[in-house]
Amino acid sequence: MRAAGAVAGRILYELTELMKPGLSTKEIDLFVEDAILAEGMAATFKGYNGFPGSACVSVNEELVHGIPKEARVLVEGDIVSVDIGVTNKGWISDAARTYAIGEVSDTAARMIKSSKESFFDGLKYCRAGNRLSDVGHAIQTRVEEDGFTVVLEYAGHGVGSKLHEDPQIKNYGDPGRGPKLAKGMALAIEPMINEGVADVKKLDDGWTVVTTDGKLAAHYENTVIITDGEPMVITLDERDG
Repeated sequence: MRAAGAVAGRILYELTELMKPGLSTKEIDLFVEDAILAEGMAATFKGYNGFPGSACVSVNEELVHGIPKEARVLVEGDIVSVDIGVTNKGWISDAARTYAIGEVSDTAARMIKSSKESFFDGLKYCRAGNRLSDVGHAIQTRVEEDGFTVVLEYAGHGVGSKLHEDPQIKNYGDPGRGPKLAKGMALAIEPMINEGVADVKKLDDGWTVVTTDGKLAAHYENTVIITDGEPMVITLDERDG
C-alpha cells in the first residue's frame, strides 16, 4: 500500500509541470494511466463501476468524478482537480490535487490553498485515540474561516483492499464523535470545498458532480495511515511542499 501511495504521490507531483493551457483532460488521463502501468501497478478507477478513465479530471465548477475527454481543453484561468487511485498487489492508495492553469483569480488561488491546508489541519487529529469527527471538524473550521463552504453530500472513506471502505469521513461536524481512531487504520481524507453554496448535483453522464450555482470547487486528498505516533501520509511526494 505504501508503494502504491508513493506512485500516486509522484504522479500528482509530476502533473504540476504538465498542467498548461491547451492540454485536454484526456491527455491528463493518459499520462496518469501510462505512469501507473509503467510501475507494474493498476489504475484503480479504470472500469470501477463502469468509470471510463484512469483519473477523475474535474474542471472549475466540477467538484469530483469528471470524465476525461479529448474535447475538454484547459484554458488560462481554469482550475482542475485530478483524483487517482493506484492498486499494487491488491492494495489501494487514493489521492487528489487541484491545479491552477496559468494565472488564476485570487479566489481560485485561495480555494486551492484552503483545500490543501484544511487537509493538514485535519491531519493533526489523525492520532490513535482521537475521534473521527475531530478530523472533519478541523477541516470544516478552516474552510469556513477561509470564506468557503464544505460539501456535505460527499465524504472521505476508509481504503485498503477495496477503494471505498468504512468508515465514512465527513468534512464537517462536531468534534468528539464517531469511532475512535486506531493504529493500522487507512483513511482517504479529502476536503471538497465550494466557492459558493454547498449544494452539488450529478450530471446526466452519471458521474460528474458540479456545483449547483456554477461557482468554483476544489478538492485535495491523501491516503493516511494511523500509527501509534505521527500519522503516515503515504501519497505525499517529498518534493510536494
